[in-house]
Amino acid sequence: MTKLQEEIRQRKPFARPADEALLSILRTATVLDHGMTEALRPHGITPTQYNVLRILRGAGGRGLCGREVAERLVSRVPDVSRLLDRMEEAGLLSKERDAGDRRHVAARITPKGRRVLTQATPALAAFGRGRAERLPSRALAVLVRNLEVIREVP
Repeated sequence: MTKLQEEIRQRKPFARPADEALLSILRTATVLDHGMTEALRPHGITPTQYNVLRILRGAGGRGLCGREVAERLVSRVPDVSRLLDRMEEAGLLSKERDAGDRRHVAARITPKGRRVLTQATPALAAFGRGRAERLPSRALAVLVRNLEVIREVP
């Protein structure tokens, strides 16, 4: 019985190794998402909000429109506009309509958003290091390449 079978209490073997591998990826993603959520909870943000703050910090003063933020997110979000609205209400970002094109609304990280990002990063980094650094560098590089292959559209 494999470790994954024990974790999910599955008695029958997997039909194919690929089935077990894909389920293991999903299980791992869930464990990581839960840990990240817990690491960010004291800072009052979710992993997706943290991702948005990092994206906007990287965009600099020009900011990004909602579509550009959505394209850069690690996880797909069904309604980025609503996410940005909630973050604006929390004071983490500001939004401004372009005077030349009223349809374009640029989101920018606020000083409060920068503070939250700065305060939350050490806890999140420690969580990630605690998980990933248990593997040697070479194994991490192979893992990254293999996950890229799995994400490729056939």
